[in-house]
Amino acid sequence: MRVFSLPQATASLHDGAVAPGWIALGATSVTFHLGLIFYGLTPALVSRPLHMALLLPWVLVFMAKTPAQRISGWLLTVLGVSACGYIALNEAALANQYGFIDTHLQMTIGLFLIALALEAARRAIGWPLPLVALLALLYGAFGQYIPGAFGHPGLPLPSMVGSLTIAEGGLWGSLTGVSVSVVAIFVIFGAVLNAGEAGQGFMNLASAVAGRLTGGAAKVAVISSALMGSISGSASANVASTGAITIPSMVRLRYPRSLAGAVEAVASSGGQIMPPLMGAGAFVMVELTGTPYTQIMAAAMLPAVLYFLTVWVGINAYATRHDLQPVAEDERPSAKEVVITSLFFAIPFVLLLERIFNGGYTPQYAASIAIFAGMALLFFNVALRFSLPGFTKRLSEAAITAGRQIAVIGAIILCASLVVGVLSLTGLGVKITSAILSLSNDMLWPALLLTALACLILGMEVPTTAAYVICVSVAGPALTSLGLEPLLAHLFVFWYALLSTITPPVCGGVFIAAGMVGENWLKVAFKAMALGIGLYIIPLAMVANPEIIQLAFNPFDALFDGVKVAIGLGAISFGVIARKVFWLRVALVAAGVVLIFVV
Repeated sequence: MRVFSLPQATASLHDGAVAPGWIALGATSVTFHLGLIFYGLTPALVSRPLHMALLLPWVLVFMAKTPAQRISGWLLTVLGVSACGYIALNEAALANQYGFIDTHLQMTIGLFLIALALEAARRAIGWPLPLVALLALLYGAFGQYIPGAFGHPGLPLPSMVGSLTIAEGGLWGSLTGVSVSVVAIFVIFGAVLNAGEAGQGFMNLASAVAGRLTGGAAKVAVISSALMGSISGSASANVASTGAITIPSMVRLRYPRSLAGAVEAVASSGGQIMPPLMGAGAFVMVELTGTPYTQIMAAAMLPAVLYFLTVWVGINAYATRHDLQPVAEDERPSAKEVVITSLFFAIPFVLLLERIFNGGYTPQYAASIAIFAGMALLFFNVALRFSLPGFTKRLSEAAITAGRQIAVIGAIILCASLVVGVLSLTGLGVKITSAILSLSNDMLWPALLLTALACLILGMEVPTTAAYVICVSVAGPALTSLGLEPLLAHLFVFWYALLSTITPPVCGGVFIAAGMVGENWLKVAFKAMALGIGLYIIPLAMVANPEIIQLAFNPFDALFDGVKVAIGLGAISFGVIARKVFWLRVALVAAGVVLIFVV
C-alpha cells in the first residue's frame, strides 16, 4: 500500500550543510523564548532588544545569498548585538529618560538600530515593507514642511529617535512584545510538530476523510492545508510543504494543472484564518484589541469553516466541468496508519486546548506545555519506533526551523513597529482616519470598501501580518467610529490583508503553486479567485451578519446566521464555477447575495 509521505519543509536546512553552530543558535533562541514564559516578568527593554539580537544572525548571515552579503551580515550582526546589548544593560537608566536622547552615543545607537531594523526586514522579505517604514520615518522627520492638514508641528530629532529606540515604543513597543512572548512560542510549537510526524498525520487524516470522494485529491489538499496552515501561519510555506504531495497527486489523476495549483493556493491561504493558531496575526490582534485569545479563536471559527466550505463547494462545481477522480484506494492509508500518525498532532493539540480552556492558562504557557509533549514525540518515528539518533536529528530540525522563522517574523514586526510608532508620534493615523470618513461621507459600507482596497494594495507588497497592523492602525478607528465592533473591524481588516495571496498582480501563494505545477500563473490565479471567492465575500458577510463571530456568547444565533451564509456562499460559488446555463448561474449568484446581505 502506498501512503502519502510529506517531505520536510525544512529539508534544505538540515541536509548536512547546516553547521552545528546554527543548531546551537536555534536552540538558544528556543531556550530564551521558552525561558521568558517560565522565568517571570522581564523588563521590556531587556527582553525585546535581546529578541532582536537573536534574530540578526539568521536574517543577515544565515539567509545571505552572496559572500558579500555574508561578510556585511556578520559586521552588522556584531554591531547590532552590541547596540541591543547596550539597551538591555542600561535598561534602568534609559527608562528614566522617557524617550529623550541626551548623548551623542545614544543618538548614534538609535539611528543605527533604526537603519538595522530596515535592513533586517529588507533581507528577510525584500524592499516593500522597509520602504513603507522609511517613508513613515521621513514623514516624522520632515512632515512639518508638508502644507495643509497632513503636515505636523515637527518632532525634535532626539525625541523622535529616542521614542523609537530607547523607550517602550517604536522598536520595543507592544507589537515587538507580542513577537517575543507569544508569536515566538507558537512558531516553536509549529516547528516541533513539523519536525516530527504531525505533517504525515495531517495528510493521512485528510486522505482517509476525503480521498474516496469525487474530487478527492483536491479535497485532501483542502483538509491537509487547513490543518497544516493552522500551525504554520504562512501561505507560502504551506503551499511548498503540502503542495509537494497534493499537487502531483492531482496532476496524476488528470486534474487540469491550473486547477491543481489553484486548489493548493486557496487552501493554503486559509491556514492563516483557521483556529486554533491562525499565524502571527491572531496574537497581534490580542494585543491591539485587548480581547482574550480564546475569544478571538471562537470568533474566527465560523468564518474560517465557511471559507473552507465554500472551497469544497467550488471543487464540486469544478467536478461538473472536469472528471475529478477520487484518490485510488491503494494510495489511501489504512485506519491503523491514520490513528498512529494522527497521535503526533492530536496529543499536542489536545494538551494545548485543554490547558487553555480547562486549565485556565495563557495561550503561550499552554503552548509551552504542548511543546514539551511534542518534543517527547520526536523520540518516535511514524512506526512508533523509539530512536535516540532520530530524536537528535528531528530536534535539530526543529531548532533550525524555529530560529529562522522567529527571526523572519521578528524582523517583519520590528519594521512594522517603526511605522506604528511614527503614526502615534505624528498623529498621521488620526488624519488618515478622518480622510477615510470624509471620502466615505461617514457611511459604513463605502468605508469598508475603501479599507478593503487599502488592504489589497498594501498586502500586495508586505506580509499579511504587517499589512494587517498598518491598515488597522489607520482604518480601524474609522470603522469603529462608524459603529463597527472593534473585534469585527480587526477581523475584517485581517481577512482582507490575505487577499493578495491569491489576487493578481502580486499573489505569492499562486506564484509558488504555479511554479510547482508548471502552469501559467494567471490561469492558476483566475481559478484560485473563483475557488476562493469566500475570501472576498465573508468579511462583508461578517459585517452584515455580526452574530457569526458571537459563537462563544450566542451560539444559536451564530449557527443560524452561519448556516444562512453557508447556503448563500454555496449558491454563489456554484453559480460562478459550475458549467450550467447562464440564466441559472446568474440566478444562483443573485439568490446567494440576497440570502447573505438582505435576508
